[in-house]
Amino acid sequence: MIIAVDGPMASGKGTIAKALAAHLSLPHLDTGSLYRATGVAVLDAGVSPEDHTACAALARDLDVSAIDEARIRTAQAGAMASKIAAIPAVRDALFEVQRAFATQPGGAILDGRDIGTVICPDADVKLFVTADPETRARRRWAELTASGETLSFDAMLEQTRERDRRDAGRSDAPMRPADDAILLDTSSLSIDAAVATAIRIVEKRQKA
Repeated sequence: MIIAVDGPMASGKGTIAKALAAHLSLPHLDTGSLYRATGVAVLDAGVSPEDHTACAALARDLDVSAIDEARIRTAQAGAMASKIAAIPAVRDALFEVQRAFATQPGGAILDGRDIGTVICPDADVKLFVTADPETRARRRWAELTASGETLSFDAMLEQTRERDRRDAGRSDAPMRPADDAILLDTSSLSIDAAVATAIRIVEKRQKA
């Protein structure tokens, strides 16, 4: 079974995907971490996101086992990830990594922004998890400030809206729900309620 969980930043897709993976005993890949890690590599190398060739080379050389979770979760890493994710050559470099993970024996769960539309259009279940921009910005702002970053909520909201525009407007693999995806709005849901809803959706598909 392959399950695709897509959605914008701080919608809850990662939490839901991890919970589904635990519930179904399936391996899970946060594909956004690949782009964030590549973004950190771009920053470390002092490369401009306008240098598509250099960014793609860094994506190809990415060591997945060496990803530093603390470093890739900063606002700076997230902003750079969104920029380099719009580069077709970077997406091509990371496509094979994601596809190989998805098609391993027994299946897998992947979360990202183009899993159901590009990486796994043949997924057995496709979820598109979303929430309003204000709710998502507040979630991300609370996470960042708790880790010691200094960022105003207004700045976080603007970053959220800018990232949504960039992710949805890019010419290559724009973020959008797959035609057969099930929408799950978590704006007014607790984590437990969102996870429970996702599990019900998947189990209903399994029975069908």
